Amino acid sequence: MPALLEELRDQHQRAHGWSLACCAWQQDLAEDVLQEAYLRVLDGRATFSGGSALTTWFYAVIRRVASEQRRGAARRAALNLRLVTEEPASTAAEDAAGALSVEARADSLRAALLQLSERQREVLHLVFYAEFTLEEAAQTLDITVGSARTHYHRGKRRLAELLQLEQDDD
Repeated sequence: MPALLEELRDQHQRAHGWSLACCAWQQDLAEDVLQEAYLRVLDGRATFSGGSALTTWFYAVIRRVASEQRRGAARRAALNLRLVTEEPASTAAEDAAGALSVEARADSLRAALLQLSERQREVLHLVFYAEFTLEEAAQTLDITVGSARTHYHRGKRRLAELLQLEQDDD
């Protein structure tokens, strides 16, 4: 168990990024999801069997927790309970020179990513940010490699279109 925890600690920054992606970049929700994923590992509700890479397994745990959180939020909304969500960050204005700041470009990318399907967003995040192979992404998302490849290519194409449209508007 100590070796497992040590490896998870080394992967924390990337795991946090994946949690953010699974939670539509809602910081508080992502932190709660990641904490719950760690708790499930520590109390034995999520156990690593060694059937895949540790990172692949842990990312699947994070995704499962985020999915459960979303379903719970949907149930609460359906029951007319108070649902608190953060608004997506707004795009920053161009700076004096006319170029977008780094923060504004990040906001634009997040806004474009949110327009993709959930599956496309997940596959792109795993491949680009977590540096997973398509096979590892497919295993984490519990889909076929062919499906992961399709979501990856369609997501990249749509993301490029969205970012190009925004650039043309500027």
